[in-house]
Amino acid sequence: MGFQNDMPFLPEKEAFADDWAETVNKVVPAVVVLQTTTCRAFDTELPSSGSATGFVVDKQRGIILTNRHVVNPGPVNAQAIFVSNEETPLRPIYRDPVHDFGFFSYDPGAIQFLNYEEIPLAPEAASVGLEIRVIGNDSSEKVSILPGILARLDRNAPTYEKDGYNDFNTFYLQAASGTKPGSSGSPVIDKQGRAVALNAGSSSSSSSAFYLPLERVVRALRLLQKCKDARANKWETISIPRGTLQVTFRHKGFDETRRLGLRSETEQMVRHAPLLGETGMLVVDSVVPGGPAYGQLEPGDMLVSVDGELTTRFLKLETLLDDNVDQKIGLQIERGGISLTINLTVQDLHTITPNHFLEVSGAVIHPLSYQQARNFSIQCGLVYVAEPGYMLQRSEVPCHAIIKKFSGVEISQLEELISVLSKLSRGARVPLEYIRHNDRHRAKSVIVYIDRHEWYDAPKIYTRDDSSGLWIARPAIQPKFLQLSSCSSDAEQRPKIQSFSLSGESTLAKHMHQSKKQELTNGVVKIKDSNGHISKEAHSGEEYDAKTKECQEQGHISSKEIVAANCSSREIGEIKLKDPSTTEKTVLNGIETATSTASFAESLIEPALVTLEVDVPPSCLLDGVKSVASSGTGVIVHHSQCMGLVAIDKNTVEISACDVMLSFAAFPIQIPGEVVFVHPVYNFALVGYDPSALGADGASMVHAAELLPEPALCRGDRVYLVGLSKNLRAQSRKSTITNPCLALYVHQVDRPRYGATNMEVIELDSGFGSEFTGVLCDERGKARALWGSFSNQDYQFVRGIPIYMISQIVDSIICGGNGPSLLINGVKRGMPLIRTLEVSLCPMLLSEARNFGLSNDWIQALDEKDPVRRQVLCVEGSYAGSKAENVLKQSDMLLAVNNESITCFRDIENACQALEECGDSDGKLKITVFRQGREVDLLVGTDVRDGNGTTRAISWCGCLVQDSHPAVRTLGFLPDEGYGVFVTKWSLGSPADRYCLRACKWIVQVNGKPTSDLDAFANVVKELGPDECVRVKTVDLDGKPQVQTLKQDLHYWPTWELRFDPDTAMWRKNTINALDCSSG
Repeated sequence: MGFQNDMPFLPEKEAFADDWAETVNKVVPAVVVLQTTTCRAFDTELPSSGSATGFVVDKQRGIILTNRHVVNPGPVNAQAIFVSNEETPLRPIYRDPVHDFGFFSYDPGAIQFLNYEEIPLAPEAASVGLEIRVIGNDSSEKVSILPGILARLDRNAPTYEKDGYNDFNTFYLQAASGTKPGSSGSPVIDKQGRAVALNAGSSSSSSSAFYLPLERVVRALRLLQKCKDARANKWETISIPRGTLQVTFRHKGFDETRRLGLRSETEQMVRHAPLLGETGMLVVDSVVPGGPAYGQLEPGDMLVSVDGELTTRFLKLETLLDDNVDQKIGLQIERGGISLTINLTVQDLHTITPNHFLEVSGAVIHPLSYQQARNFSIQCGLVYVAEPGYMLQRSEVPCHAIIKKFSGVEISQLEELISVLSKLSRGARVPLEYIRHNDRHRAKSVIVYIDRHEWYDAPKIYTRDDSSGLWIARPAIQPKFLQLSSCSSDAEQRPKIQSFSLSGESTLAKHMHQSKKQELTNGVVKIKDSNGHISKEAHSGEEYDAKTKECQEQGHISSKEIVAANCSSREIGEIKLKDPSTTEKTVLNGIETATSTASFAESLIEPALVTLEVDVPPSCLLDGVKSVASSGTGVIVHHSQCMGLVAIDKNTVEISACDVMLSFAAFPIQIPGEVVFVHPVYNFALVGYDPSALGADGASMVHAAELLPEPALCRGDRVYLVGLSKNLRAQSRKSTITNPCLALYVHQVDRPRYGATNMEVIELDSGFGSEFTGVLCDERGKARALWGSFSNQDYQFVRGIPIYMISQIVDSIICGGNGPSLLINGVKRGMPLIRTLEVSLCPMLLSEARNFGLSNDWIQALDEKDPVRRQVLCVEGSYAGSKAENVLKQSDMLLAVNNESITCFRDIENACQALEECGDSDGKLKITVFRQGREVDLLVGTDVRDGNGTTRAISWCGCLVQDSHPAVRTLGFLPDEGYGVFVTKWSLGSPADRYCLRACKWIVQVNGKPTSDLDAFANVVKELGPDECVRVKTVDLDGKPQVQTLKQDLHYWPTWELRFDPDTAMWRKNTINALDCSSG
C-alpha cells in the first residue's frame, strides 16, 4: 500500500529502447497513485484500504480513469498522488454498473509543480501483436513499467470471485505482462502514447494480464464531458444511459454452436457477413430470475440478430441496449435448431444498481444488486445483507444472506424491513427468516436481539449523492426506536424482557444453524469450535414454538424483602432428596448423567446451573478482548425475589461491555442478564438477572447453590465436577483433588489481555477436557469451587476457583458494598471495592530461596507456618502507575506483612482487607522483603479498584482508545508523557486503517497537544476540522516513540464516546465531533 518517495521522477532513458523513451517520459506524469479507503461494506466490496492506479484523461475538467472496483460502488474516500508528490482529494463521479471502469474528478488547479498532459484514448489502435507498455503502481511501487504484446482481443471476461465483482458481456484483451496488485487502473499504451486498453486483472498462475477495451469508456467519458460543460463546469448527477436484459452472454466458436444445434445456413450467413470475419456467436449463459428475459431466453440460446441487425459481438449488442432503454427490441435466436423471435423490453441498468443502504447495529443492508443477483441467480432488489454487523452476526446471520421474514412479516423490499424495525424497541427479541445463496431451498430461522445498549448509532439510511460524491445519511426511523420497552411505572424505567419459554425438555432455543466462535484479527472472523466452553449449538426450528412473557417488575421493595435479601445466599434454595445410598446412578464411560434417578450431589446442584452465551459488540472490544462470542457454564450464587446472581469465569465474561443470555438447567427459558461485577484480580465475574422474568414456575424451580467456602479443600478430597451438556442436562464426574493450591500465572504476550495472576486454583485428577466448565461440589451438593476456563494467547484450560473468592463479593453486594452504587433490576445497590497490592507475584520454593541467600531462620519460620506450600512469594513486577511501582522491585522476596509472615496470595489479600476494615488507615502495608542479600522494611501503598472494569472509550478515526487497562499496566511500563490513551482496536475501512494507526500503542500527543487521559484526548480531537491532517505521536509497548500523520473523515467516521452509566445500568453513546448527517 505504501510507496517509496525517493524513487526517480522519470525512468532512465537507457532502460528503454530509443523509440519508447520519449513516449514513456510523456505518459508517466499523467499516471497517478490512487490511495482509496472503502468505508463500508456494499454490494460486492468489503471495508478495506489500499492503493491502485489511475491516469488523467481530461486535464481541463479534472477527470481520472481507473477501474470500477477502485472507484467502488459504495462509500469511498480517495486521494491521487502525482509523481511530483502532490496529493489531491478525489470525488467519484461515475462507476459503471457492469464493466470494470469508473471515473474520479479532481481539481486541476491543485497541481502546481508538475507539467503533464492527458492521455488520449484510442480503442481502435488495439490489435494482435501490438507492442505495449503498462505504466502504473504495480506491487504498490510508485512507478512501474511492464512491457508486453497483445495476444488476444476476444477473450471472455475473466471470473474473479463467485460472490464478488465480475465483469461480463464484453471481450477482454490479453497479454503476458504479468501485472500485480496495485496496477489496477493502469493505462495500456502504444508507442504513440495513446491508451489502447485499461488494465483490470491478471492470472498469477499463467502470468497473463487482462485489459478492458475502451470503446464504452470513450462513450461514457464524452457524456461526462458534455454534462459538465452544460452545467457551468459543475459536477452534478450525471445520467449515462445503460440498458440490460439481465442476461449473461458468452462468445462461443462455431464448433460449439454446432453442437448446440446451430443450423448450417445460419452459420453460412454469419461467416459471410461483410466486415465481420466472425468465428463464433453470442450464446446465452444465464438469465437472472425476474428480469426482462426470464422465461423468454434460456441458457444455450444463440443470438442471431437484434432488431434485424446481425449481432455476434458484445460491442454491437451493448450499443443497441444502451440506445433503447425502456424500449422494446426484437431478438432473433436459435434454440436447438429452431429459429425464434422474442420481443423484450430493455431495462434501465441503473434502476437495479442500488444507491442506498440501511446501517443498523453495524450491519449494512441494501437491495440485491444486479451484480450479486447474477452471481447468485436470485431476483434483483431483494433485501441483501452485505455486512451482518453485530445485531445480525449475534444471531449468526451470515454475509450474503437474503432476508425473507422479519418479526413474522414477509420482506421483499428494504422499506418493508425498515417499517418493521421502526415498530420495535431496544431489548426486543424477534424472529428472522433468511436464505443463503448456496442453500436457497432451505430457509433458516433465528431470533434477532435488538440492541438494548447504545453500542451503535440509531439506524440510518445512506443515499449516494453524485453531485458531491458522498453518501448522505439520514435517520431511518423515528426516535422512539431509541427507547427501551418498559412495563414499570416507577421512575427507574427498566426494559421489558421478552422470554421464550419452551415446553417439554430443557433445551436451549436460540441458534438454528451451525454456530461459530469469532476472533478479531484486522476485522472479525468466525472459526468453528467443539462443544463446551466458547461454543454455540445448532437446534431444530421446532424449538422456536415459544410464547412471550412480560416480567412483573416492582418499583419498590418492602422491608421484609430487604431482610430476605440481606441473608446469606447459601441459605436460599435448600431442597430435600433421597439419601445418596438409595439413589441410583447412570454411568456412561465414567460420566454420571442426570436422569430421573440422578445422583444426590447432581440433583442438588443442577437447579443452580446456567449456560451463559456472551456477545461482545465489535465496536466495544475493550481491554484487549479478541473473541466476540463465547459461552460457558455458570452457577447461581444468589436467588431471591428481587435479584439473581450467577458466577462465571472471566474467559467467558471478560468485560462488562457485552450482552449476556442465560439458559437455566432447572427450567426451559432464556432471559437476558447484565454484568454487575468483574473482579479486577481473580478470574470470575458476576452476572445479574431479574428473577421475575422466570415467571412463577421458573422462579420456584431455580435455586441458588449453597456455598461452602470453609474449610478449604485439601489434597485427596473427593468432589463432584458438575456441568451442563449442550442440551442443558447435568453431567458429572467424581474426581479427586490433586492440588488445592496451585499458584497460577497466565503470561500474556503480543496483545495484552486479562491473564490470571496472584491466585491459587484447584487441580483435579480427571475432568471433561479443556472446555468443560461448571462447579465443584461435595457429596451434599454444596459448592466448593467454580470450575472455570482460563485462556492464554494460543490455548485455554480449566481449573477450580475457590468459592471463598466469590462468596465474599456476593455477601458484600447483598448487604451493600462500600463503593459506588449500581442499578440492578431497578434497585440501586452499593458495590464492593477491592483493595489490592498491584504487584505480580510468583512463588519460589524455599530450597531455591536458600540459594539466593535467604536466612535459615526465615526458611524455618515460613516452613513452620505453611508446611504444605513451602514457598516464598517473589515480585515479578509492579503494575505501572500503581502505588507499589517505585517501592517494590523485581525479585524482592516478601517475607512478612505487618510483622506476620506470609506464604501465599491469600495472606496478601487478608492484609489488604484488614486495611479496608481499618477506617483510619493510610492504605499502606508494612512489608518485610529480602532484597539483594538483606532484609528491608518498606511501607507499600495499596490501590482500590471497583468491579466495573473499563467503563469509557472513545472512537476516533476508526480506532478505539481507552485508559490503560490492568493487562497493559502489568507490563510495568507506561509512557512518560502523562501515560496517554491506549489504542485497543482499529476498524477496516477507517482512517486508522488507511494511515496504519494500529492497536497496542499509546497516543500521547495530537498536533503537539498532550493527551494524558481520555478527557484531554476528547478536548483535543473535538476541535479538529472535518478533513484536517493530524500529527499523532504514539508510543508502542516497547517504548518506541513514533510520529505519524492521518486525515480525519468525520463524514463516515465521526468521533464518539461510549460510556457506562451506573445510574441506569446502560451503555450510552455520545457524539463528540461529526459532520451534519444531512449534508455533505
